[in-house]
Amino acid sequence: MTFFVIISFLKRKGKERKGLKKVRIRNKNKEFENMVNDTISDMLTRIRNANLSYKTTVSLSKTKVHEKICQILEQEGFIEKFYVSETQPNELVVDLKYHKIQSFGGGSQGKPCITNLKRISKPGLRIYTNSREIPKVLGGMGILILSTSKGLMTDRQARQARLGGEILCSVW
Repeated sequence: MTFFVIISFLKRKGKERKGLKKVRIRNKNKEFENMVNDTISDMLTRIRNANLSYKTTVSLSKTKVHEKICQILEQEGFIEKFYVSETQPNELVVDLKYHKIQSFGGGSQGKPCITNLKRISKPGLRIYTNSREIPKVLGGMGILILSTSKGLMTDRQARQARLGGEILCSVW
């Protein structure tokens, strides 16, 4: 693995300031991993962006939380399926799901099954709820994903089990 270091001096009013250096590291062979503090927000953003650009698949980092969220999304019918990448074992591949809509011209157009993904509890502001106060998303049309003492589950499952917890995200 070869790294190339490029050093450029910062300029101020046309003059180079010696002593301050900006360093960029490039690698010809490998793309750099993103250092992300909130991996759930990163996951939701990747799915949202892929959905809006009508991609068929999206790659995510493989963690137990990501796998459980993908499992819930698959059970609720928001994604087709998810699996571990064959080439990179630390990556999850999610196949996105689209509705088929017949247009008047005879062609078919896909509309994303996921209209919106929203992160609710964030690392800087955690949002907790008890089982009696779990809000409904769009009158029950969407879902909340909660982290409870019994693991990750939807709002309906948490109400049924009478469990509260941290509200991770909403999907509709």
